[in-house]
Amino acid sequence: MREIYLYLLIIILISMTTIIIAEKPDAAKNIANALAETKVISKTSKYGVDYYEFNRKGKKYIVVAAVGHLFNLKQKGKGWEYPIFDVEWIPSYKARKLSMFSEKYFKTLEDLKNLGSEFIIACDYDNEGSLIGYNILRFIFNKENAKRMKFSTLAKPDLIKSYEEMSNKLDTENIEAGIARHFLDFYYGVNTSRALTLAIKKEANRFAMLSAGRVQGPTLTMLADKEAEIQRFKPKPYWQIELKLLINGKEVIALYEKEKVFDKKEADSVYKDSKGKDPVVKDVTKKEYVQAPPVPFNITSLQTEAYRLFGYSPKQTANIAQDLYTKAYISYPRTSSEKLPPSINNKEILMAISKIDKYKKICEKIIKGKVVPNEGKGNDPAHEAIHPTVEPPKRTLTGPGGKLYDLICRRYLSIFGEPGKRESMKITLLLGKNVFSVTGRRTIEKGWMEYYGPYAKYDEVIFPDLKAGDKLKMKKLEVLSKETSPPPRFSQASIIKEMDKRGLGTRATRAGILDTLYQRDYIVDKSIRVTELGMKIADTLKKYVPDLVDEKLTKKFDKDIENIITKKAKKEPILSKARTAVTKISDEFKKNESKIGKALSGAIENTQNEKVTLGTCSDCGGELKILFSPFSKKKFVGCTGYNKCKICGFSKKACKCKCTICGGIKGKCKCAWKEKIWNPSCQRGYPLPGFATFQKLGKICEKCKTPMIRVIRKGKRPFNMCLAIDCETKKDWGKPGEKKVVKKKAVKKK
Repeated sequence: MREIYLYLLIIILISMTTIIIAEKPDAAKNIANALAETKVISKTSKYGVDYYEFNRKGKKYIVVAAVGHLFNLKQKGKGWEYPIFDVEWIPSYKARKLSMFSEKYFKTLEDLKNLGSEFIIACDYDNEGSLIGYNILRFIFNKENAKRMKFSTLAKPDLIKSYEEMSNKLDTENIEAGIARHFLDFYYGVNTSRALTLAIKKEANRFAMLSAGRVQGPTLTMLADKEAEIQRFKPKPYWQIELKLLINGKEVIALYEKEKVFDKKEADSVYKDSKGKDPVVKDVTKKEYVQAPPVPFNITSLQTEAYRLFGYSPKQTANIAQDLYTKAYISYPRTSSEKLPPSINNKEILMAISKIDKYKKICEKIIKGKVVPNEGKGNDPAHEAIHPTVEPPKRTLTGPGGKLYDLICRRYLSIFGEPGKRESMKITLLLGKNVFSVTGRRTIEKGWMEYYGPYAKYDEVIFPDLKAGDKLKMKKLEVLSKETSPPPRFSQASIIKEMDKRGLGTRATRAGILDTLYQRDYIVDKSIRVTELGMKIADTLKKYVPDLVDEKLTKKFDKDIENIITKKAKKEPILSKARTAVTKISDEFKKNESKIGKALSGAIENTQNEKVTLGTCSDCGGELKILFSPFSKKKFVGCTGYNKCKICGFSKKACKCKCTICGGIKGKCKCAWKEKIWNPSCQRGYPLPGFATFQKLGKICEKCKTPMIRVIRKGKRPFNMCLAIDCETKKDWGKPGEKKVVKKKAVKKK
């Protein structure tokens, strides 16, 4: 009888328990704290994952988190042929070695699956978040439907509102779009990577993991076209006549009316006619203009501005912004919107962030007037533009997170500001008959720029009031010899902006695509330079597999996915078209496999060699390279001059130099060491930090004269170092701080 009561009690408890699935651990904690009417009970699964229990209106709730995608696509069966389209969803920790950390979250969800009768998906409201929740629901909980919360911030008021207004069914269109995108990217990514890798393997008998995905290919081609334009550029010499004069005691530079003089004789003639004459003001032209407030950030403009101000890469900005979002400090960052609807209640946000001292006066000033934001054209049906929330950090944020939060707050405040007023003043000067000019600018009313603070561009060059006929004092006149410059390279920010303009990728994927191009050694440097390998990949694909780098085809598929969300298209016809396109691309690869392999093999070897070669050995002139030890399983720096004769350059066994003492071959002569002809190990072997990747900096340490490298470790700040362990720049490395001695209190025995 007791067993029956216990069974009935369990059934009743299950029937009253609702499981809420969040996308990330921080989000789960915020949701629990927001919705709970009683104390939140934090529990830890046997796998070490925290989840939360609370009661609301007499019902029990469990909030548990994923860590992004817990399921990924993988081909059915084995083999490395292509094309393959027979794929299935499997747990991420089984599909990818790098996703092993997700196993404990997967198993925690599995353990909880029998505890609930009702389910709520509370993942981010986009096609990725919707798919994450749906896959957990159907593959772990064996359910096809659930309730759906939609929110743009993890602040308490927004989460409560989202819960109270949640939908009784899933957002099917977002899910279908997410599935379609994953299948599309898998079809293209896996098949084209295999085709490239196999072409190299068969032709050059070497393994090199290459890739050229659906968006990656067109993006690389765009960069390669720019690189080719730069390489084709032939500079033309020109001359610039520069007048340095003093205005109010400050040096100002005025230029001859023809900024670029391509005839040297003309430049010399102007210089001769102008030298020794005092500049006289011919004309003063003033013009007032208005600078409208900026529009709110979307993810692209945030990435662009963070790169301009702080040098953060687009991926770094996206990661920092995501962290601020999961802490409930800002709204959902992966948005394309530039609008702030009235529903977000801007007055409440302004009152909340006014608690931060540096924003207090600005917020009070804005609240006194009309709180109407200046908005842009960009729209996003799922989320508004990026903005701070009603739950600002309780302590001052530091580091990259603090900088980005301040930038987002300042931008948000500035959109409520008045237009700024500026004035330009162009002064036209005469040196004899030759005309020179200089332009200055000044701010009349700061307006919104005052709110944007240190991030506003001023470029102030202020002149006194001058009038025609005023004489000024010349300081120096000179003719500068210059050359025309090639078109500028893309920066990490400008390429993201260009991808957005061309419709390549999505707001959530562009930073990752750019990062992949770096990882594959297709591009290098912040001012993006395409490597020899990157150029060869782009040229080869354009020549033999043009459909793979076709921007129009890529944009068409992205538009089709958007149409799924707006119910204008269905998933299956789109995937059918994708299979047809990938089959055609695969046929082109197979038809030209030998030509593709030949075209790429040399570039791969050169690029890989360039990547690991750090510089020249100061002892023997050999090359210092990053090598891998099969014994220690670690990377180190070794010299190609290891164990080579100083005279002939051959290794010990092949030395051709005759010994002056015994007449023998140096490889067999014992007295060779006495003659100091040999460099045993060249004294040039250097250990490298473990669990890191390395970038050469092209610089030499001033102290030890060894090459400088940049050390990059996951989750830690990169740092620069030279190779020599005993270099005086490292004299303070590894010195432990003073340890505090904690005296244990004596415990009295009872």
